[in-house]
Amino acid sequence: MDLSTTYMGIELPHPLVVGASPMVRDLDTARRLEDAGAAALVMDSLFEEQLMAEQVATAGAIEGTSGSFAEALSYFPSPPGFRVGPEEYLEQIGRLKEALAIPVFGSLNGTTAGGWLEYAKLMADAGADGLELNVYELASDPGVDAGEIEERTLAMIRQVRRAVKAPIALKLSPFYTSLPHFARRAAGAGADGLVLFNRFYQPDIDVEELEVIRLSLSDSSELLLRLHWTAILSGRVDASLAVTGGVHDALDVIKAVMTGAHAVQMVSAIYQNGPEHLRALRGEIAEWLEEHEYDSLRQMQGSMSLLKTPDPDAYERANYIKVLRSFRG
Repeated sequence: MDLSTTYMGIELPHPLVVGASPMVRDLDTARRLEDAGAAALVMDSLFEEQLMAEQVATAGAIEGTSGSFAEALSYFPSPPGFRVGPEEYLEQIGRLKEALAIPVFGSLNGTTAGGWLEYAKLMADAGADGLELNVYELASDPGVDAGEIEERTLAMIRQVRRAVKAPIALKLSPFYTSLPHFARRAAGAGADGLVLFNRFYQPDIDVEELEVIRLSLSDSSELLLRLHWTAILSGRVDASLAVTGGVHDALDVIKAVMTGAHAVQMVSAIYQNGPEHLRALRGEIAEWLEEHEYDSLRQMQGSMSLLKTPDPDAYERANYIKVLRSFRG
C-alpha cells in the first residue's frame, strides 16, 4: 500500500512525524524512532528567552557590571536553567543529520521579530531540512489587540523567509478571530506549512498540595478541534497542513488525512507506547486502506474537507443550529 505524502515539498514515505519533544535530544532514542519508521523528526524548540538570557549574561560578564542588570537577569531564565543551550542545539542538529537518514526539522519558539531570528539561518546552515516556528503567545494583555499580535507573527515569518531557503512551518494556536484569513496571510508571508495546533499546557490545580500542575499528555479527544480546522483550511490556503495534538491511533491518523492533513505529528502516544507504536500504526493504516479499497493514502487525502465533503454544513454554523434543535436531554 502506498502511504507516501508530500509535506512542505518534502516527500515522506508516510505521514507519521515525531513532533517537537525532548526525545530527539538523545541520539539512541532518535535512532530507535527512525528504526520504528518515523518519517521525520521535529526537534524541541529553541526559545527566544534562551537566546536573550544568554546574550544578557554574556554582556554582563564582559562588562563586569552584573549588579546593574538585576531586573533583566531575574526576568529571563538563566542559561543553565535550560537543558539545551543555543550552541548545543545547533550541534545536536548536526549530530542528528549525521546519524539519521530521515528529515530533521529545527524549531524556534518566540513572539517578536528580532536579532535572535538569525538563529533560523544558523539552524539551516547546521543541516536542518526545515524550520518550525512555534508561535506560543498567550494574549493576556488587554492593551494589545489582535491585529498587533498577527502582524508580529507575520513579521517573524517574513524575517525567517528572508534568512533561509529551507521550508518553514508555522505552528499555530486556534485562538484567532478569523483563522482562515490569518492562515492565508501566513502562507502569503512565506510559510510553507501550517501545524494545527500549538498545545498550550493549561494548568490544573492540586487543591490538597496547593500546587499548579503544569504538564499533561494529550488524548484523542483533543483531535476534534484539529480536524474541524484542518477540514476548513484544506484546499483554501497555499500551504501544507500538519495535525498535532490528540493523534494516538490509526483512526486518528486516517481522520486527520481525510480532513486534509499532509502529515501528523505525534508525541504523547510515543511517550505512552514507545517508538514501536509508529510501526504498528503504519501497518494498521495500510490495512484499513486496503479493506476500504483505497489505492493510496493520497486518494483519501482531503476527501472529508469542507470543499469535498457531501455535507459542508457539518463544519459550519448550520450544523450547530441543527444539533441544538435536535438535542433531547
